[in-house]
Amino acid sequence: MPTLPALPSDADLRRQIQFSAADGRIWLAGQRMVLMHAASLGILRRELIHTLGPAATRRLLLRVGYASGERDAALARQLRPGADAFAMFSVGPQLHMLQGAVQVTPEKLELDAATGHFHGIFAWQQSWEVEVHVRDFGPQNVPVCWMLLGYASGYTSAFMGRTVLYKEVQCAASGHAHCRIEGRPVQDWPDGAQLAADYAPDALLDDGAPQNGPRALPAWPAPMPAEDRPEPPADALGPLIGRSAGFTAATRLLRKAAGTQVTVLLTGETGVGKERFARALHALSPRAAKPFVAVNCAALPGNLVESELFGTEKGAYTGADAARAGRFERAHGGTLFLDELGELPLSAQAKLLRVLQDGQVERLGATQPRQVDVRLVAATHVDLQDAVRAGRFRQDLYYRLNVYPIRIPPLRERQDDIEPFARHLLQRFAALHDKHIGGLTDRALHALRQYAWPGNVREMENLIERGVILADPGQPVDAAHLFPDSAPAAAPAHTLQASGRLGEARAPACDAALIDRLLGERLDLQALETHLIEAAVERSHGNLAAAARLLGLTRPQLSYRLNKVRDI
Repeated sequence: MPTLPALPSDADLRRQIQFSAADGRIWLAGQRMVLMHAASLGILRRELIHTLGPAATRRLLLRVGYASGERDAALARQLRPGADAFAMFSVGPQLHMLQGAVQVTPEKLELDAATGHFHGIFAWQQSWEVEVHVRDFGPQNVPVCWMLLGYASGYTSAFMGRTVLYKEVQCAASGHAHCRIEGRPVQDWPDGAQLAADYAPDALLDDGAPQNGPRALPAWPAPMPAEDRPEPPADALGPLIGRSAGFTAATRLLRKAAGTQVTVLLTGETGVGKERFARALHALSPRAAKPFVAVNCAALPGNLVESELFGTEKGAYTGADAARAGRFERAHGGTLFLDELGELPLSAQAKLLRVLQDGQVERLGATQPRQVDVRLVAATHVDLQDAVRAGRFRQDLYYRLNVYPIRIPPLRERQDDIEPFARHLLQRFAALHDKHIGGLTDRALHALRQYAWPGNVREMENLIERGVILADPGQPVDAAHLFPDSAPAAAPAHTLQASGRLGEARAPACDAALIDRLLGERLDLQALETHLIEAAVERSHGNLAAAARLLGLTRPQLSYRLNKVRDI
């Protein structure tokens, strides 16, 4: 068996681990981690075995480990893009050691991502699972490193892009000097189907005990009855996304109004999605098959507002060469949505009040009114009561419109909606730009929750789309992609040093002799920056993400500086 090279330095991995004690978080390359006592995990493992039985517990821990390995695999190509296959694959074993799970020594590694060939043998020492299992149950005659085995399978499967499963062929819990695992693609194992069955979603329904059928585990908490769990309101663009108390209250009011003919006034800040709510109201109403016409009152020139809303007759004014129906007539039988209603001029407000009172519109230049059947939904981001007091809005029209107000809360008041809405937008824009994205990092989600959202939902749409474009294919969107210019301030962090101690996560100080040399050669800052950027890009073989890591920058920051350099 050929001798494998030594594992590469793990300094690049240790820099990805940040301890932010000030806000109670530990990060691994944007993913939140938790430092736990091995004894606590041992208690959990013991209770699961007593409750579910050893077979079901083994399957559960295999799946938990598998999921953890899958997440770490995304870091391999991200952190070592220009490395050889051995160094790149070693990210998994080295992270497993840094996480305190087990000491890993590669004994054999054959991998070819192009053909899918993989055969790996690894020795394990200091397994935490052996330690806690033997402490509770004594020596065993079967392997017990279940979560570690699942991690190896999940990591290798994600790294190779095909299912690779491991067997624990030796275990220290069974009297061996150390544990040993062997991994192959699932089809290369004679019992591959049985190995794969342990990772199946329904694997927990069968605990291995003899019985008439698989034992279904009870769900907890009990699922909400279907009649108490209404589908979210939707329009042609899909369902409205939200689960916060404020969002739920607004949609509840929307449902109650949908079957009636009441005029609805939607209020809320700019960008909260008032038009989406109006479209959902229309879709829920008996008028859903009829037209939905939207008008942005703020975008209409003052001299054209009346003709746009109420229509014109031929010859009504210079240039009116033909009769034209207004928005009210076009919405006949359906719903008319007047956005930014507070911007309507007073003359148009008077005509609007008449339409609401008797259901008739009169085109400019006409002598006879026309009957229209329209459900009006209005929206504004201004306080209409203040506008009434200031004389900018008719009081009688305000009382006519304010029959059924629905306030849509701003995004900063809907913390529970931020994550599901961000994930929904990520899927939407990834499909739009035909780009595979590995989700959102925990650090990105934390940044989204901390942000004040002055532009509300519309701003989040722009921000998530930008993140999808900036993120590398196959990699998750991080906070730096969402906020490339001014990311939210993070708490002071510490990284793991080679000694095992924590050190401040800051750039190392430059050597004094190097500073003297640079100053002595009178090298200006712009030239120095240019040389460093070009050298980092060349050393990374044109991979900007890798070059950015060498320089301690984000990829968008490097792209910005690189464009400046190339424009000079």
